[in-house]
Amino acid sequence: MQFARLKNLVPAVWLLCLAYPHACADEGMWLFNDLPKQYLQEKYGFTPTDEWAEHLMLSSVRFNTGGSASFVSSKGLVLTNHHVGAGTLQKLSDAENNYREDGFLAKTIADELKAPDLELNQLVSIDDVTDRVNAAVTNDMDAESAFAARRAVMAEIEKESLDATDLRSDVITLYGGAKYHLYRFKKYTDVRLVWAPEAAIAHFGGDADNFEYPRYCLDVTLFRVYEDGQPAKIGHFLRWSENGAEDEELVFVSGNPGRTQRIYTTEALRYLRDKRLPRLLSYLQRYEVMIQQYSLGGPEQRRRANSDRASVQNNRKRTIGMLHGLQTPAFMDRKQQEESAMLAKLENRADLKDTKQAWKEIASVQKERAELLGVWTDMDSKLYRFANQLVLMATEDQKPSGERLREFRDSARESLEQRLFSPAPVYEDLEIAKLTDSLSRFVEDRGGDHPLAIKVLDGKSPQERATELIRGSKLSSVDVRKKLAEGGADALANCEDTMIQLAQMLEPEYRRLREIRDRHQEIERQAYAKITAAKVALEGASGYPDATFSLRLAFGTVAGYEEAGQWIKPWTTLGGAYEHQAAHDAEGDWKLPESWIEHEADIDKSAGLNFVCTADIIGGNSGSPVVNRAGEFVGIIFDGNIQSLTAAYFYTDQICRAVSVHSSGIRETIRNIYGAGHLADELGQ
Repeated sequence: MQFARLKNLVPAVWLLCLAYPHACADEGMWLFNDLPKQYLQEKYGFTPTDEWAEHLMLSSVRFNTGGSASFVSSKGLVLTNHHVGAGTLQKLSDAENNYREDGFLAKTIADELKAPDLELNQLVSIDDVTDRVNAAVTNDMDAESAFAARRAVMAEIEKESLDATDLRSDVITLYGGAKYHLYRFKKYTDVRLVWAPEAAIAHFGGDADNFEYPRYCLDVTLFRVYEDGQPAKIGHFLRWSENGAEDEELVFVSGNPGRTQRIYTTEALRYLRDKRLPRLLSYLQRYEVMIQQYSLGGPEQRRRANSDRASVQNNRKRTIGMLHGLQTPAFMDRKQQEESAMLAKLENRADLKDTKQAWKEIASVQKERAELLGVWTDMDSKLYRFANQLVLMATEDQKPSGERLREFRDSARESLEQRLFSPAPVYEDLEIAKLTDSLSRFVEDRGGDHPLAIKVLDGKSPQERATELIRGSKLSSVDVRKKLAEGGADALANCEDTMIQLAQMLEPEYRRLREIRDRHQEIERQAYAKITAAKVALEGASGYPDATFSLRLAFGTVAGYEEAGQWIKPWTTLGGAYEHQAAHDAEGDWKLPESWIEHEADIDKSAGLNFVCTADIIGGNSGSPVVNRAGEFVGIIFDGNIQSLTAAYFYTDQICRAVSVHSSGIRETIRNIYGAGHLADELGQ
């Protein structure tokens, strides 16, 4: 039922955009060092000052697990989504304490629980290093040489910055390779859980309500960052808005959107439409069934699989929306028309004529990618990922930093080791279930008679082999992983650990495929840089670059929208959650937790719970703070409506909406449902 509705609604986005060619007024995921100040002044009468932008940038946080957040107190309090923190909640839980499902509250600082492997990043500066990166690549280099040269100079820049500032330093590729910016981050690795509501209210309505609106979710969680064993003293944090945003008010979203493909050519989009996304959807549907079957094993199996199940359901539904968007002829026709018009313009520009070759180069990459679909080596197993990192690291550490695979460069070492030496629990039965499915898909894709498939299975069924591999490994021990990492190549040479042996078996194929992927990326990087330069030459400033999971600023207004002839209000209330429960007979995913039933009379039911705005967001923005002109916290992004699922390729503010939890509802529930008045008082202080 939900899928049918999704299929019918998503194409309407493209048709509406064709009818309203200027519908994308508030489109954009803008760089903090290149904000559209003139546009904001002309349309909204507001120009963000450099001080305003810097304060918001320094108040924003990125989760290394894939999400956004913000500092909301001077004592290191960090607010993000429940679903962003779900992995950590899962790792901190056990058979007796299920924090993801039942919630958690630290009544004092001493009660806060340390996350096993969480890293939070605060962006503190941005430098343009485009000239230095481009200077390392000459015109006579082939794609492999150009990639190696670019990788080396980027690693050099990052290492110099790390040594000089002691800050995490990452060179970010922008505009498809037309620009390179050095982002410096302050890292927080001592992160502790402070409070989380029950999953029943964080994800109220479950999969059925996912990507729908109106919504009634308290999808929030509080963490705290520490330094030297004490709550960190934070200079830049967001003040709290008592009333939240009002209808039609201008708001801003500061977060880390994942990946968009708005610069993509039609051939690149056809590859996604016809090859990549259908395959991904098939995998997600299969994975979801596997996780559901594992969960039937009992209450403990359900607890262990909770995060995986919620994640795959969300990704499956999002992929369906993206795919249906690309399958709408109106969108692809318009994209082709725009591309053809640009190519025609290039014919009249002798200085840009050679740019046309860029489209052919991108098309050739898509053809090669299609041929390689299914030829992969990754296995869905924590133990395999540990083994693969250890095996690769033993070789990469023998090279200069600039020649290593990017994740093994010196500037990324601390983050790599935090993941590799995570004390988070590893569940043997879940590992076996996941690896069994991975091995089955590996054999299906390669063919049962493929030499590598025969070697990997070693004469056994996927389940027998997975059981043997998991039970024959000691990599669940942090001490064992540390010892192997310290020993390097010598320690791995005659290692009898089964997962290490599997990773060693697959290493040559992994490196072969990695080299092909890197070559494809370099060809596309150079091609899109040429296309971007030509677009600027023909049309002027190119605006914002595609998202790269780096900090961006989006903006829009709090606004309802029309769907199926009905006007949808831009906000919901706490009282509406009880009404939504009653409308579904308080069954299944529409049953509020006991804490909400017990304290129903204690809360202000008119307080806002969720609201929507026209800000341009995508996956990765989850947890992003929403602020008003004064820079006050008015909400936190946790979702988008169904119509926004096409945002990877196209945005329209006519019906695309970002969904947030309202600031009033957060403080009201923390104080009067969860009895955490001390936290409610700390917000914004």
